[in-house]
Amino acid sequence: MSERIGSSFESFLNETGSKEDIYAAATKRVLAWQIEQAMEAQNMSKTQMAKKMKTSRSQLDRLLDPTNMAVQIDTIQKAAEAVGRKLVIELREPAPV
Repeated sequence: MSERIGSSFESFLNETGSKEDIYAAATKRVLAWQIEQAMEAQNMSKTQMAKKMKTSRSQLDRLLDPTNMAVQIDTIQKAAEAVGRKLVIELREPAPV
């Protein structure tokens, strides 16, 4: 078994103060991907999706932009409902270090 030298990647992120930003960006990227996949599975265009969400196409584009972090929970909820999914948000205990 090899001995680990140095700190973990998570420790590095904590030390640099970028952990929250990295995790938030990854979460948004996955969420946008999941919504796009659900739309594709239903052959739903962006115009159809925006109409089902009762929102503008530009609002949907912001939601699907993995780099745009300014998205409200109610918008995500509308998107989930529009593709027949359920949005689940939960708080978990952190993993032991």
